Order: sequence, then structure tokens, then C-alpha cells
Amino acid sequence: MVEKTVKIKNKAGIHCRPSSAILTAVEDFKGHHFEIITDKGNTDLTSILGLLALGLQFGDTVTVKARGPNEAAACNRIASLFEYEFDFPPLS
Repeated sequence: MVEKTVKIKNKAGIHCRPSSAILTAVEDFKGHHFEIITDKGNTDLTSILGLLALGLQFGDTVTVKARGPNEAAACNRIASLFEYEFDFPPLS
């Protein structure tokens, strides 16, 4: 199991659209298991509702744990999405 700790950088926190982007990326890593650990609670990345229920806000710290055949790359990719500054719609 690999883990990486990051800070939420999206000013609006991890709401519906960032959560959807994160769960979509999780689907790219078949055979992997992801767990999110915060001081607000823990969840597996299997449900958007579980992620939303954490109520992650700007500046919160999140530890992403990944287990699977390519766990280092998987962990880095998913952790990077928690650090990403989502802008919906994207600025041109």
C-alpha cells in the first residue's frame, strides 16, 4: 500500500464536480483500492456520496492510500486531483 498526503487547493472545496472528476479517474485504475483519510473521517473511493460526506474544504489535509498493481502511479494521480484547482467552467 502506498500513501500520499496533500492539501485541498480548490477554493470551493471538494464539491460535486471535483468529486465526479476524482471518481472518474479512479475508474481508470481497475483492480486498485483507494482510501481517503482526513481528520473529518475516512472513506473508500467507491461512492461519490462517501466523498461528499467528508465535507472537504480549501486547506483541509487528505491522505490518499492506494493498493493495487500500479499503486504508486495510481496514488499520485488521485492525490494530484485533490490538489488540483478546479475551475468550472474552465477559463480560456
